[in-house]
Amino acid sequence: MVRTPLTPWERQRGERFGALLRQARGERSMVEVAAAAGVSAETLRKIETGRAPTPAFFTVAALAAALGTSLDELAAACAEAADEEQRALTA
Repeated sequence: MVRTPLTPWERQRGERFGALLRQARGERSMVEVAAAAGVSAETLRKIETGRAPTPAFFTVAALAAALGTSLDELAAACAEAADEEQRALTA
């Protein structure tokens, strides 16, 4: 199966999401959070750096649970970041 290339917007969304996860992780180590979520530290590293901009739903859900945040909060924060970027571009 061939994956459709991601658009620049999708890549930016992945970078924003990764930044949100890093912020939510705070002082906790990447290894600690990854283990709590049941994913590898490399998977979390790829998501946080934007190299995996479209993680699977269940990976995102597991990370949200491990970080003590809801999927709604992550989605809202990601949308707010996108709105802020859009305002900056049009100003």
